[in-house]
Formats: sequence, C-alpha cells, structure tokens
Amino acid sequence: MMLCFFILLCSYSVTDKSKLVRAARSFSTVVHGFNGGQRFESGEVVLPIAPDMVNIDSELAGIYTNIQEMTRDLGMENGIKVSVSEKGLILQLSDRILFEAGQADILPAARRLLEHVGTIVANHPSYSLRIEGHTDNAPIRTSRFPSNWELSTSRAVNVVRYLLDKRIIAADRLMAAGFGEYKPLFPNDTPENRAGNRRVELLFFRNEIKKVVQ
Repeated sequence: MMLCFFILLCSYSVTDKSKLVRAARSFSTVVHGFNGGQRFESGEVVLPIAPDMVNIDSELAGIYTNIQEMTRDLGMENGIKVSVSEKGLILQLSDRILFEAGQADILPAARRLLEHVGTIVANHPSYSLRIEGHTDNAPIRTSRFPSNWELSTSRAVNVVRYLLDKRIIAADRLMAAGFGEYKPLFPNDTPENRAGNRRVELLFFRNEIKKVVQ
C-alpha cells in the first residue's frame, strides 16, 4: 500500500494541491483502520456516496456548498438535510418547514427558502430540479385530499408552481412527483419515525440524466 501511495503521488505531472490533499486524506483514513495484521474480507456491501467523494472543484460540489451556506444563513440546519446520491444532490426538507399538517399550501415563512433554492438552481443551468412529496402511512380522507397520493403530489406541484410564478426557473428544468407513504425512510412505528417520513425532497440532477431521474 505504501508503494502504491507513493506511485500515486509521483504520477502527478503537475502538482494539484486539492488532489493531493484528498489522496492523503483517503490514505490516512484507510491506514488508520488497520490494527496489526488485519486482513481484508470479501463482501458485497457498496459504500454510500458521500460529499467527500465529490470533486471539490465540480459544479455539484459548488451547489452543495451553496446549499449548506443557505441553511446556515436561514437558521434551518435542524430541519434540512443535504446528501449526495448516484442521481445528484438531495435536499431533504421536513414537511413542517413548508406546510401545515395535512395541507399543501406553502407557508409564508417557507417562501424565502424556496426562492433561495430556486436561485441556486438558476445559477447552474446544467442542472434541473425534481420535487418529491412524501408522507407517513397515517390515512387522510378529506374533500381536498382523498389519500396520501393526492396530498404528496399537491405539495410537490405547489412547490413547482411557486418557483414558476416567481419566474426563477424555466419550466423545462422542473419536475414534480408524489409518492405518498410508499417510499418511507423509517418504519412508521413511532411518532419520530413518522415525522421523518413526512418530507419534501428536492433532487438537483444534471440535465443529461433526466430520463434516468424520470
């Protein structure tokens, strides 16, 4: 491993500080995990994609940084989660940030957040945005929302409509989808888990993978 590491360092014809730092950090992490003669075991588990795996000079990393700065500026670190998947960057919002319980009308306090998100997307024209609505499994039967399908879809559509009404993002760069209770993050067995499943996810993805996202 030491030999491979130094070959890697010598392979750079032009010194790139950021690449060297990432290589050194990765090597340090691996070496730190060994404990005298420990062996690798075969397995099939795939490591999850993490922000550190994104090139710090990439456009996606720039969006990630902008989102983090936005959440700090708005004081919403606790209600917002940012992650990276194979499709793109995911901004996960607790439903209570955007809506009243069982409703799909955007709260006035959430409009500034959505405008910030829209501006970030507008500044990166090679990326589009898909808004997904998710609920827990508690049934809802109202004249407006006969089921969680209608509630989750209406929430996603209303976010898209708001961004369009504000003329922040072009319509061909926006998508909306409602999944009801059928893509939970947690078992719906406690109030905390159900609250975690009630969410709106904003997926930032490159325009050329739109068919995959759809």
